[in-house]
Amino acid sequence: MSVAWDLFVAQFNWVQAALVLGSGSLVGFSLGLVGGGGSILATPLLLYVVGIASPHVAIGTSAVAVALNALVNLISHARHNNVKWPCGLLFAGAGVVGAFGGSSLGKAMDGQALIALFATLMIVIGVLTLVRRAHEGKPLVRLSRGNAASIFFVGLGAGCLSGFFGIGGGFLIVPGLILATGMPTLYAVGTSLIAVAAFGATTAVNYAASGLVDWPIAALFVAGGALGGWLGARAAARLSLLAGALDNVFAIVVIAVGLYVLARTPLGARLLIAFF
Repeated sequence: MSVAWDLFVAQFNWVQAALVLGSGSLVGFSLGLVGGGGSILATPLLLYVVGIASPHVAIGTSAVAVALNALVNLISHARHNNVKWPCGLLFAGAGVVGAFGGSSLGKAMDGQALIALFATLMIVIGVLTLVRRAHEGKPLVRLSRGNAASIFFVGLGAGCLSGFFGIGGGFLIVPGLILATGMPTLYAVGTSLIAVAAFGATTAVNYAASGLVDWPIAALFVAGGALGGWLGARAAARLSLLAGALDNVFAIVVIAVGLYVLARTPLGARLLIAFF
């Protein structure tokens, strides 16, 4: 037993483990501080900080972390009665079908092209976050014949994009739920976590079936995310008056990271050179 343990210690990459924990903590902190969307930083961190060579493995591994982080946050929102379960379950059910199709398409796509599209999406998300405003909505909204079809088809589309890029998709799901049901932003955020967890799990299972998940890194990333999320939530409580400013800072960071990731891909570098 001692020999096996000594061999494990000798072969274990402690530097990479520290980088994974730190990256997971950063994503968790951003989620706790500014809410949904922070998980989009997971794939770039796994690629360029942790050092995962394959874009597909980075996406599959981040999907595991996204699903588990969303599940933890869902429990918290449910305790505060911020979840519209019937609407959320229908949205998630439709989206799981889309997430499976989207993740299958993502696996089949060239890794560098996929990351270039991912970076472009990050830039779009950052811009949308800068212009996003809270929506008062209808607090008493519920699932009905009048909104069921809208919830289903919007969920299907959001799930497809979420699976294709291997992200939670909260930035898509929240406005999608508001569009389909008219619910307030607070309820949309809480309800969206049902779909985020379901989409992330679907993508993770699909990638894992192809051997595209690094489970030890995923476990460390989730552990770091739990610690970072706790610290972020505490910071958010103290900085609540600066919520709008924090969203703007987060959006600028996402745009900057998106530009960096885009510049690291051959296709993205050519596009940036042509644009500037």
